[in-house]
Amino acid sequence: MPVAMAFPLPDPMRRALALAADAAAAGEVPVGAVITRGDQVIAEAANAMRAGQDPTAHAEMAAIRAAARAVGSERLTDCTLWVTLEPCAMCAGAIAHARLARLFYAAADPKGGAVEHGPRLFSQPTCHHRPEIYAGLGEAESAALLRGFFQARR
Repeated sequence: MPVAMAFPLPDPMRRALALAADAAAAGEVPVGAVITRGDQVIAEAANAMRAGQDPTAHAEMAAIRAAARAVGSERLTDCTLWVTLEPCAMCAGAIAHARLARLFYAAADPKGGAVEHGPRLFSQPTCHHRPEIYAGLGEAESAALLRGFFQARR
């Protein structure tokens, strides 16, 4: 189960929130993702499904692809993913396949999440890799971005 966290936001989560705000300004669902290796940011991305007409263009997927290119390997075993929303099943699967060491996510997603909600992918016996999971880091900020985005569209 994820560990809930509440303290000053580390730079990677602040950057992920800024990317999420940029996504919202572009008409995308406000989700941002940053991947670090040690103290270095090696990849970052925001949701771009509408812009790219690509349903797989979630922030996590784009960041994982960029990080794999940056390190020259499909395995990101010493990397950490910082994302503003609980990953969906597709993204959780990619996290497992990439062998990311740690996952920090801000807001829970009871409807579409797959870490602490829905299929709880990392809790399944068939899941071949489980990252360390930390939830709630930047939750209020991320939830406010998401609420504002969807309220403006209703």
